[in-house]
Amino acid sequence: MNIYKSRIFIVMVMAALLLAACGSGGDKESTKASGGGAEQTYELKLGHIAPPDHIWNKAAEKLGEELEKRSNGRMKVDLYPGGQLGSDSDMVQQLETGSLDIAFITNAFLTSKSDAFSAWFAPYLFGSYEEAFEASNSDVAKKILATLDDQGLKAMDYFFSGHRTMMFREKIETPDEMKGLTMRVTPSPALEDWYRSLGVNPESISLPDVYQSAQTGVIDGMEMDLDAAITSNFNEVTGYGALTNHMVWPAVMIINKKRFEDMSEDDQKIIEESMAVASEYATMQRASQEEEFKKTLEDRGMELYDIDTALFKPHMKEFDKKYKEMDPLIKEFIETFRK
Repeated sequence: MNIYKSRIFIVMVMAALLLAACGSGGDKESTKASGGGAEQTYELKLGHIAPPDHIWNKAAEKLGEELEKRSNGRMKVDLYPGGQLGSDSDMVQQLETGSLDIAFITNAFLTSKSDAFSAWFAPYLFGSYEEAFEASNSDVAKKILATLDDQGLKAMDYFFSGHRTMMFREKIETPDEMKGLTMRVTPSPALEDWYRSLGVNPESISLPDVYQSAQTGVIDGMEMDLDAAITSNFNEVTGYGALTNHMVWPAVMIINKKRFEDMSEDDQKIIEESMAVASEYATMQRASQEEEFKKTLEDRGMELYDIDTALFKPHMKEFDKKYKEMDPLIKEFIETFRK
């Protein structure tokens, strides 16, 4: 009888241990599912429209490295460069629905989501990458990011991939000579208004179609940064480059808002810090390449030259007046940084 009781006792102890083990495993799985614990792992899907050899993709790779390092391997990024997931518009829709976690979106597209982003296109506002990067950390720049909060998007940070230049099939040296030209301009009301003020007919043509449009004479020129001109060989179809540097070219790092808010505070901090590192890395890396890119284009046969900034001042005033009246954040931004 004692032996029988002992056996029952052993069975009961083993059952209790088994139940405890199952309960412990269930709690751990619950923590993972809730996204609130240190055991949470992430496979984050990131898309952008730039080619794999563009600074945007280097920024994406840097972000992935930082996230993996700072999370001890819990956060990994799957990259989809070169428009594999569609256009800016397509990816923003995917962000809104949650089928995409992170995207780098052009500031130009975001002007269609929030007028406030047009502030970045105030002409001749910044003289260098360093000035633009410093401005991106200002209170007003952060308030502009926050205008997307009610759209299921969490705009986290900016980075800069170039100053805007003007590239032509024939040499153009003054704003007056631009009147009547047809130029490819990235779709954005602010950009299109700037060119209309110069007497230019702005055409919205997707980036993959720009080369052929210039080659066949559908357009007389384009607004472009040096990086994209090199990676897309636009020097072959526009032999003249005016280094106007009239606008900086921000990209915005955006994450699905629900995805971000479901993370623990520690994991949110990892995202924020990693994006800040990737932003500075990409911006300063691009700044260091400016002279190299000029030399590359000149070696390929493109003639690069300057246009006197003073010739654009009447058009700058026209832009400032119109856009400061459009949105108080634009007014604050321009008045903060216009020298």
